[in-house]
Amino acid sequence: MATTADFRNGLIIEHNRELFTIVEFQHVKPGKGSAFVRTKLKNIKTGKVLPNTFPAGVKINIQRVERRAYQYLYRDGDLFHFMNNETFEQTYIDKNLISAHNFLKEGHEVEIVTHTDTDTVISCEMPANVVLEVTYTEPGEKGNTATN
Repeated sequence: MATTADFRNGLIIEHNRELFTIVEFQHVKPGKGSAFVRTKLKNIKTGKVLPNTFPAGVKINIQRVERRAYQYLYRDGDLFHFMNNETFEQTYIDKNLISAHNFLKEGHEVEIVTHTDTDTVISCEMPANVVLEVTYTEPGEKGNTATN
């Protein structure tokens, strides 16, 4: 168990028997009254972002997660297939768990986050930079350019 002082962006907590990722948080100490923490929590199952307020110092159940490097292999409909770089075992993930699946190319390295207790996939984090090639663009016309 941890307190609200341990909050940080990206932390996965259990709240109301569901798993949430902390998207944003702010410690607030008003002039009158007790301190509190204002947060935005993203539900891992539904993807909805909900605002929530915790009293300062309240105990929160932080969930243990594991981050592993995987290599993207191929897409089969709505499923994306990946290979673990250490054990070479293959797994598949639904496209709803991948933030920018349109930018995945075969062979890309991604980081898959799994819940340690249940061994379920929570998310798939894309690399910070992706090198792509523009294959087609509309021809430019006179007057359609921007200048500074």
